[in-house]
Amino acid sequence: MTIHDAAPEQPTSLPDLLKARLPFLRRDTLQRVSDVVEALIQAQSTCHRRLGTFLPSDVSPEARKKRLQRCFQDQQLTGEVFLDVLLPLLPPGKLVFAMDRTNWEHGTQPLNLLVLGVVLQGFTLPLVWEAIPHSGSSNTSTRERLVARLLKRLPARRWKVLVADREFLGQQWFEFLRRRRIKRCIRVKGSARVDGDRLDEVYAGLPAGQMVAMAEKEAIYGCRMQLVMARSPEGDLMCLATDLHVLDAMSAYKLRWSIECTFSAMKSRGFNLEQTGITQKERLERLFGLVTLAWTWSLRVGVDGALMRPIRVKSHGRKEASLVTAGWERLACALRWGTSKRGPFTELFSSPFPASDAV
Repeated sequence: MTIHDAAPEQPTSLPDLLKARLPFLRRDTLQRVSDVVEALIQAQSTCHRRLGTFLPSDVSPEARKKRLQRCFQDQQLTGEVFLDVLLPLLPPGKLVFAMDRTNWEHGTQPLNLLVLGVVLQGFTLPLVWEAIPHSGSSNTSTRERLVARLLKRLPARRWKVLVADREFLGQQWFEFLRRRRIKRCIRVKGSARVDGDRLDEVYAGLPAGQMVAMAEKEAIYGCRMQLVMARSPEGDLMCLATDLHVLDAMSAYKLRWSIECTFSAMKSRGFNLEQTGITQKERLERLFGLVTLAWTWSLRVGVDGALMRPIRVKSHGRKEASLVTAGWERLACALRWGTSKRGPFTELFSSPFPASDAV
């Protein structure tokens, strides 16, 4: 749907839209969420001092800071609340899911978030996430918890495949996904052994740019799966354990990069998530949810704008702006100057994304 054919009965302000999605929340809570999301879009920063200057209130800096704190401390803002806003935006049919971590440091404090989302428009739209109270890799129980949370709202029949990198390995994890009937496409380490032989040794002679697959499924991390090997033009050996057809496996795994694009757009290339001073687990998860709403709104506006006027491709072959950046530019202008597009852009935030042709 483009901004020209939006239904007139849809909400035309963000608090009204949130009230329609979240009728159980108080109006003052919804207003604070709306104000913070719009401030995030205009400030492109999670620094409280900068973010506060974009709140629509003529009060002291201290009062603005307290208003932000009330939002990040609001225990009503759970992961389920953010899901209630995000799920109606998903297109129908089967979806490709990606899982990965994003991490940074605040002083000596490591901040680490595990994220699971849907691949859309070259990005991954985060749906569930959890702050990990340590640096380094996630554990199996945390991954299982995220998947189980999402399965309650999106049953396995909606999952086309889950793609993930070499961090997400292990017999317990692989068996959990199999029991939940989720197809897997996960990169395994070259040091992994099949029938006692290391994959990187068996396929040491695989030429760059070529792909091979084992004739039959093999046991890997305690599960029988199809193994697909390919060597990149740079010489890196890629080994995939998958439930997909051989020809689909590599195409699916390439979509994993979409979650890296999302993290980049949420951090230094967009909303500067790492500028926050929040370190407490629940508050950090709320902040990430609010940034996700701002990011998703920008992407939705960018997708709609590209349907009417495709983003120009520059001479080096890359687009002059991503969909998120293009949408943010239009949305930030409308929010700051109150242009006639503000209402239609809000209506877009209640309209599903176009169906994806991924895999």
